[in-house]
Amino acid sequence: MDAKVALIEQYRQHAKDTGSPEVQIALLSERINYLTAHLKSHGKDHASRRGLIMMVNKRRRLLDYLNRRDPERYREIVERLSLRK
Repeated sequence: MDAKVALIEQYRQHAKDTGSPEVQIALLSERINYLTAHLKSHGKDHASRRGLIMMVNKRRRLLDYLNRRDPERYREIVERLSLRK
């Protein structure tokens, strides 16, 4: 739980921000990285693989939304999280 709070603190736009696209993308990226490592050692865990694919797609949609609304914020979050784009 502390890691989640730390991520929110790091990526939020203002004091009470917990749901901005940047925060959601950062939280999803953390879970995606965790599940990717999990699936390397548990190759037959297809339920988790499905969840991972859904998270990647949700992050992609949030990134597309941010790119449409504010390309500068999009470039900043992609750079901070070192995502491919």
